[in-house]
Amino acid sequence: MGHFGTRAPGTPRRTASDNADFTARGRTVLVTGAAMGMGRLYAERAVREGAAAVVLWDVDAAALEATAAALAGAGTAVSAYPVDISSLEQVRAAAAEVLADAGAPDILINNAGIVTGSYFWEHRQKEDIARTLQVNALAPMHITREFLPAMIGRGTPARILNVASASGTLSVPRMSVYTASKWAVIGWSDSLRLELLAAGHPEIRVTTLIPSYIRTPMFAGVSAPLLTPLLEPGAVVDRAWQAMLEGRARLQLPWTVALGSALRGLLPQPAWDLVAGRLFGVYRSMDTFTGRPASSPRSAPPAGTSAGTSAGTSAGAEASR
Repeated sequence: MGHFGTRAPGTPRRTASDNADFTARGRTVLVTGAAMGMGRLYAERAVREGAAAVVLWDVDAAALEATAAALAGAGTAVSAYPVDISSLEQVRAAAAEVLADAGAPDILINNAGIVTGSYFWEHRQKEDIARTLQVNALAPMHITREFLPAMIGRGTPARILNVASASGTLSVPRMSVYTASKWAVIGWSDSLRLELLAAGHPEIRVTTLIPSYIRTPMFAGVSAPLLTPLLEPGAVVDRAWQAMLEGRARLQLPWTVALGSALRGLLPQPAWDLVAGRLFGVYRSMDTFTGRPASSPRSAPPAGTSAGTSAGTSAGAEASR
């Protein structure tokens, strides 16, 4: 498991009065799915902005250590924790160690996720259905539940960024279970935001990121819908990071995601199916999905999880969807 250094000099803890100009400087940042892809980009951003400590969680131990080594030496204490977040027991154990070593994070980024790109009846029940829901929906809840009481008890400004997906607002063929998991994330994340306000904890702000497809190996082969180009990872991280610091409730990227949600609510179902399916091509966007190549460093995830097989399953650090 991970080991922390001391808090970097010149980076004191912030207080509740700093909520209006919240930054990562001097704070502890925890990122899941941090070994590569967009999770690594979030971690790199935290280091660049002077975080006192960055906690990296990922299932890929080798890639995780490589990322931790690459981020070391910049004045930030970097710690790597190999964690299979589909396991509540592993989440609890890793969280307990983080709390003992560094206390609760000031910034929690629930970024990790997996996807299976196939018709629902082709999903394996344990390896695909159960695991997708465990990683994408239950894990962010369990992780947040482990740290939130301490974050509340501290009484200082904090941020939670939950990575959802545009498919959590629309129905998309060939990713029904993934879509279900992201609907769950959106509903839970925004409800958590409201609960914190209702309970008198406005210093802890929750942001839900709702992007369309991002140009990452996880979604290799997808077809971009009309007026919805594939998003660039760095640009998404920049926008999401700023929205998180500002404490915005949600960020939908690109603008057509919000438009699609509005149209879906206004149009009768047959009309919406025509617009989404034939006009914008949303319903065909996963037809050419291949996922992460089998030769990827994530070709050996935990038992029961495929990393981009010919069946259309991609596993690993997700920040795009």
